[in-house]
Amino acid sequence: MFRGFSFVPPDTKVDFVGMRGISFFVSALMMVLSLVALQTYGLNYGIDFEGGTLIEISTKSQEADLAELRSSLNALDIGEVQIQRFGAPNDVLIRIQEQGTEKAQAASVEKVKGVLGDTVDYRRVETVGPTVSSELIYMGTIAVVVAMLAILVYVWLRFEWQFAVAAIAALTHDVVGAIGLFCILQLEFNLAALAAILTIIGYSLNDTVVVFDRIRENLRKYRKLPMADLIDLAINETLSRTLLTHFTTFLAVLALYLWGGKVIENFNIAMLFGIIVGAYSSIFVAAPLLLILGMRRDWGASSTTKRPKSGMPASV
Repeated sequence: MFRGFSFVPPDTKVDFVGMRGISFFVSALMMVLSLVALQTYGLNYGIDFEGGTLIEISTKSQEADLAELRSSLNALDIGEVQIQRFGAPNDVLIRIQEQGTEKAQAASVEKVKGVLGDTVDYRRVETVGPTVSSELIYMGTIAVVVAMLAILVYVWLRFEWQFAVAAIAALTHDVVGAIGLFCILQLEFNLAALAAILTIIGYSLNDTVVVFDRIRENLRKYRKLPMADLIDLAINETLSRTLLTHFTTFLAVLALYLWGGKVIENFNIAMLFGIIVGAYSSIFVAAPLLLILGMRRDWGASSTTKRPKSGMPASV
């Protein structure tokens, strides 16, 4: 009979809390570099947030000549036109800057179609006006802020304020890191990228709560175990679950990245990064922070310790 095996031995005892100095330095360095990249390079906003028109075409007969396309479209006097290859050699993505009015935007699309003629197939044409793009930026920011506040309240109510602050710190670490990745690689930041960031928040929180639950259980079971050892024990006990969950999800997203096409490529890159950094923050950021924030031992015992009868000492 086939017997299952454990990827992480049950008696694993890694001193994660003891490495908090190194892990906090690495996390701080990543966040500083991300903020510097945001200030230096900025986000490469897509049509969703910047406004303008996106046209995806495919040449019918041969490989697209980007230089010729760029020369022909720049002569139309419709402002900045960005042209890039998109997947196959004959697939091209054309971005036209926002024209000011919907009528002018539509006219610019017709000019482009007039130049290209019937030598290409039009895969998609997307137009976003200035009003819609500004609203999307505003609503996207609100979505992230509301999600973080809701998580703060949820974790505070379920655990204690120290757990809530640690969870928000870990999630902020993940979000800032993801934004830094978009800035450094100059990946297009659009609604799909925003969806990836929100997904990273939820995924990372799920793993953090699992570790927090085990810490809460250990607070009730081990009344005299030092706090650092108790947190380490909880992390090691959930390590197998953490690694296996993240590894299987990583494989699924990797398959999407390799064979899912260019349309969702940036989403998949962000998710691959988020899976790795989410596992890291749950183990090396959120849990060790509880020690610094002064997690109370009596809180874990409060719900299970019975009130002693009159004249009798409390059981320990």
